[in-house]
Amino acid sequence: MAVGHPQRLRIIAELSSGRLHVSELARRLGISRPLLYMHLQRLEEAGMVTGELELSPEGKAMKFHELVPFRVHVTVDTVLDALRADEAAKAAEETEAADQEGPDDVQESK
Repeated sequence: MAVGHPQRLRIIAELSSGRLHVSELARRLGISRPLLYMHLQRLEEAGMVTGELELSPEGKAMKFHELVPFRVHVTVDTVLDALRADEAAKAAEETEAADQEGPDDVQESK
């Protein structure tokens, strides 16, 4: 569920006042641009946000995002599915973090 994450709700709230450049949106939310792009992608896939690339007068590519009119129909099943997906993502992150940590008792051999 695209709106099942607090950051995506914050993105929707910021975009409710009008379209914003990605850098400005990241600054307002206090998150990195790569993380913002991940959340924007989910919102775009759900048809809630659209992005448009424009060239500045200096020739620099600038990406702007804005809300698309949408309606959200929430049922118990969609809430449960979102919770399960969130739990699975957290478990995957924990597994990945554990895999990156080496055993504490490994010693270098000389």
